[in-house]
Amino acid sequence: MVKLTIIGRIRDGMPLTQGLRYVNEDYNNIPFYKQHAEFILKEISRGSLALNPKMTIRLDHQHSFNCLVDSGVCFITLCDSSYPRTLAFHYLEDLRHELEKFQGDQLVENITRPYSFVKFDSVISSIRKQYVDTRTQANIKKLHANSGQELNIIVESLSTVVKNRKQLDYREKVVMAPQAVSLMWSSRRLKIIALKWTPIGIAITVVVTLLLWASLVMANYVALCS
Repeated sequence: MVKLTIIGRIRDGMPLTQGLRYVNEDYNNIPFYKQHAEFILKEISRGSLALNPKMTIRLDHQHSFNCLVDSGVCFITLCDSSYPRTLAFHYLEDLRHELEKFQGDQLVENITRPYSFVKFDSVISSIRKQYVDTRTQANIKKLHANSGQELNIIVESLSTVVKNRKQLDYREKVVMAPQAVSLMWSSRRLKIIALKWTPIGIAITVVVTLLLWASLVMANYVALCS
């Protein structure tokens, strides 16, 4: 079953629309699924995932995200693992075709707020209804038409994607740390402070050294006199 759908812009990883919810959906888990779908969209936007037109990201043994990338837009749907992957990508292709009808004025590129493309929510819901039952004549026909064909889909687990993101974040911190220190010491304010206080610091060091030397000389003189 198709449980969740998100369409996002790859350029900045912004989710544009997610479709309407149904009464029989598991509301307790929807925020959890949505968060992971947004994470996948962001990783595709960052280029951390191989930019293949079709990808399947396994969430767990029960669910998988199917992703279709085309013309700067990413279509993501969460399905039961038992749901035919062929139908899942047919569903995403149908969404892609419908979205093309809205692209005349570059509406997708002009959207500035997440999930504000509400005009497309009803379109998602309408197409989704066609794929809820895999046993309909239309869906059986689609399955038979694609039987034996290679879908050319990259399959990855979400845990691997998360692990790769953590490693990339760590590497970025290691690389940026010396640069941050260098930038801090190269700032104009610190240069002014250094020019102002360095001579004073040197003078204080010299005075303290002379006082210590004088105290040692006096101590030796007193010892000799006694």
